Amino acid sequence: MYQETILFDINETVLNVSSLHPNFTSAFDDDNALSLWFYQLLHASTVCVATKVKTDFSTLASTMLDVVAGRLGVYLTAEVKANLLSDFGCLPPYEDIEPALTNLRQKGFRLVAFSNSSNELIATQIKNSGLSDFFDDIVSVESTGSFKPDLRVYQFVADKLRQKVENLRLVASHDWDIHGALTAGLNGAYVDRSGAPYNALYLKPDIYEKNMMGIAEAIIQKR
Repeated sequence: MYQETILFDINETVLNVSSLHPNFTSAFDDDNALSLWFYQLLHASTVCVATKVKTDFSTLASTMLDVVAGRLGVYLTAEVKANLLSDFGCLPPYEDIEPALTNLRQKGFRLVAFSNSSNELIATQIKNSGLSDFFDDIVSVESTGSFKPDLRVYQFVADKLRQKVENLRLVASHDWDIHGALTAGLNGAYVDRSGAPYNALYLKPDIYEKNMMGIAEAIIQKR
C-alpha cells in the first residue's frame, strides 16, 4: 500500500528544457531566446491565473513565441513555430531521473507526473522521454482552465487522485510551484537545477536538494 503519493513537475524538473537551446538560437538568431521565451511563458501563465484569463498551454506557448519574436525583431514562419512547439514534446530526461524514480518505486511510492502542459503534450513528453513505465498516473491542469500555482489546481490533482492534500508531495525545480503547493497544504521537495537562490519570500519545503537522487533519498528517509 502506498504511504505517500509524489507529484513531479515535468518541465525543467524531470525533463531538460535546455536541450531546446540550439533550435531556439537558430530560429531567433539570439542565444537568449529560449530563456526569454520560457520566462515569458511562466510569467504569462501566472498573469492568466491572477486575472482569470482562460487559455491552454499550447495557445500560451505559441503566443509567447510571437511575443519573443516581436521583441527580438524576428519573423517566425508557421512552420518554424510548429517545429519549435513540436520539439517541446521531445525533451530528454535529466540523467538523475531514472535512478531516482526507480528508487522511489522500489520503496512503494506512487509517482505521478503533474504539469501545466496539456493532456496531449504531457502524454507525448512522457512517452518520448522513455519514462512511461516510471509513472503510475499523468495529470494535467488543462481541464481546470488554469495553471500552477493557482491553489485550485493543487486541490484538483488531490481530488483526481482521491487523496488528501497533506498526503501529496510535489517535487519541482520552480520555487513558485513549491510555494503554491505548500500554500495549498501539500508537502514539497525542491530540486535546485539552476543554482539560483530560493525566493526568500516564499514558503520553504522540508526537502531541498541539488539533484533528484538526493530528493529521492530524503523522501524515503522521511517515511
